[in-house]
Amino acid sequence: MLESKNVLVAVTGGIACYKACGLVSALKKAGACVNVVMTAHACEFVAPLTFETLSNNPVACDMFAKKEHWEVEHVSLAKKADLVIIAPATANAIDKLAAGIADDMLTTTLLATKAKVLVCPAMNTAMYENEAVGKAIETLKKRGYEFLEPGTGLLACGDVGKGRMCEPEEIFARALDILMPKRDYAGKTVLVTAGATREDIDGVRFISNYSSGKMGIEIAKAVKNRGGRVILVAGFVTAAVPKYLDEVVYVKSTRDMYDAVLSRLESCDVVIKAAAPADYRVEEVADDKIKAAEVTLKLVKNPDIAKAVGEAKGDRKLAVFCAEKRDLTERAVGKLRSKHADMVVANDVTKEGAGFDVDTNIATIVTKNGKVKECDLMTKAELADVILDELTAL
Repeated sequence: MLESKNVLVAVTGGIACYKACGLVSALKKAGACVNVVMTAHACEFVAPLTFETLSNNPVACDMFAKKEHWEVEHVSLAKKADLVIIAPATANAIDKLAAGIADDMLTTTLLATKAKVLVCPAMNTAMYENEAVGKAIETLKKRGYEFLEPGTGLLACGDVGKGRMCEPEEIFARALDILMPKRDYAGKTVLVTAGATREDIDGVRFISNYSSGKMGIEIAKAVKNRGGRVILVAGFVTAAVPKYLDEVVYVKSTRDMYDAVLSRLESCDVVIKAAAPADYRVEEVADDKIKAAEVTLKLVKNPDIAKAVGEAKGDRKLAVFCAEKRDLTERAVGKLRSKHADMVVANDVTKEGAGFDVDTNIATIVTKNGKVKECDLMTKAELADVILDELTAL
């Protein structure tokens, strides 16, 4: 969900360094590009190799380390960051930043960035309550820094009080809110279908279509970006399926997809049928490879997944797709009614930039309340957000 985002995690020297490992791992699993900068004292608690392994990026520690490629590293890290997270943030680091001191890689990078900075303090209770630290925190807040308050409990020094760094899960959740502010699908479960199904002819051949699954996967990613829970039911796809989706079910045939969708309908709030299931299957599949000079195949109709969902959906919302070569709006309206859908996303596959196995699309969206929205050429990622917007408006 964070594929296009760059997050810089700044790690200062406190025992809570170990918690930063979980944070970096969570950000990386969510698809973010994660860079880590550490103070020399932080390296005494957790080895830079640990963060390099978790982030798959070099760790910046030394201002004067020899580089393979020339660049002013603290400036390059500062510029690329969409968000900077200081975790843990020691009293020393907070005071230095408030005073404008830049005497190592971490503080130099932080003073050079214009990105949002999220600070996660971790220190002894007395230090946190010290007037100097309090003034430094207020100074940084006035400059736009955001603070996640430390928790109360048993500290590493043996004292009990306020000063424990908040948990990685809390930091990650706040990072999502900052990087992905539109969270209108939070609390909703969306089932998305993607890709093509395959119907066997014999042991080595099958009937299918050109669907790549790109549109459905972009919709699944957009739902996650907007806070929703995603169930992806995928046939054959050429697009990469993100690891962070809540549930991924791979199917082969249309009947497999039918069973997977209908068995999960009760747990969903929205169903988006972006897959291209095969409409027909071979009545009798040959056990062995067919070698006859001429072959006649008898095809029978597959179950209509969209119509079955439409008839059983109740208060759930259903969006379906249709790919046509002519009479686009008329056929979309017909499909809207026959499938009992709330929305149809229609594609004219004859248009350049639309259709199968490309990263862009052109669509006409028809909704049950009579609205017709023309979507000119855009990326499938952009169209995914438009589709979710229109569903929300219904």
